[in-house]
Amino acid sequence: MISKLPHVGTTIFTTMSQMAAKYQAINLSQGFPNFPVDEKLIEILQETVAENVHQYTPMAGNNELLEELANLTSKSYQRKVEPSKEILITAGATQGIFTTIQALIHTGDEVVILDPAYDCYAPAVLLAGGKPVHVNLRPDFTPDWDKIESSITSKTKMIMVNNPHNPTGKTWLMSDIEQLETILEKHPQVILLSDEVYEYISFENKHISANTREKLKERSVIVSSFGKTFHITGWKVGYLIAPESLMIEIKKVHQFLVFSVNSIAQVALRKYLQATDVNTLGSFYQEKRDYFRSLISKSRFEILPSEGTYFQVVRYSDISKEPDTQFAERLIKEHGVATIPLSAFYENKFDNQSIRLCFAKDNETLEKAAEKLCQI
Repeated sequence: MISKLPHVGTTIFTTMSQMAAKYQAINLSQGFPNFPVDEKLIEILQETVAENVHQYTPMAGNNELLEELANLTSKSYQRKVEPSKEILITAGATQGIFTTIQALIHTGDEVVILDPAYDCYAPAVLLAGGKPVHVNLRPDFTPDWDKIESSITSKTKMIMVNNPHNPTGKTWLMSDIEQLETILEKHPQVILLSDEVYEYISFENKHISANTREKLKERSVIVSSFGKTFHITGWKVGYLIAPESLMIEIKKVHQFLVFSVNSIAQVALRKYLQATDVNTLGSFYQEKRDYFRSLISKSRFEILPSEGTYFQVVRYSDISKEPDTQFAERLIKEHGVATIPLSAFYENKFDNQSIRLCFAKDNETLEKAAEKLCQI
């Protein structure tokens, strides 16, 4: 049998989590919180299970949830969206990304991907018959707009961006957004796929969404995640916002891929959106970030900026000259802390001797991990 993805194996996230379990290491590798979900959400979920909500929802999503998301988009970004035509509930953000690419990318189309990038992007493009075109960010993880623009050809159909950025924790400045707009104005055939799953987790530099940009929103598919926003990664529920012309095509694929998403989760999330304030999330995680950074401040690691998401990148070049994957594996085996090597996010496996740590953990976990890191 000929593999459709011959160069794809087990993801680095699975590999590192399995090693963490084997060596009983503290797992700061995979990006999931280990603290409790909001008790209010649990109460709502328990209440919802007893209701008559156990059958298929409409294909695009529970109508009341779509209305709540339209309200949230209006409050957060002052954008008016049509719930029935411009929002789609998905089985997680990854399914939303995959569905979008399957719907909009044809054989031979090129898709620009900025590395380091989340590992689901390129495989989705390849499975659609497209060609991933990888462009590395600068060493400080800011976009190199000259390189990005020079990578665009007549075959380019899409550019994928992730802001706030996983794995680096960077957020784009207004100047970056404006340069993206300038480039896209020159190339009207290019669609923007804007992965904004960490949209409510930004710190000093507040997240600038494509939802707020007149030049972008009518040519963008914007990806959001309830899992990231509400610490419920296992629920696997996300959503897309896109203009109707693009959403029509995306829904054609969605209906044959999953048709509709978990009904109980959708109803519970609709109720919870009415009872919570997403705007408190940034300050919650900023406290986590600041506490973790203070704990490892006396370590030998170079602590790089973390402007959003719940990830902290550190450089270990003053500790070792090992390749990052080798260093990360030794960190698990000898020191009991699991991380993710950044080279895993690069198509060319670029190694700048950096690792990613997740600080979406309770304070006890962060303290134990930091104690180990400071002993290296």
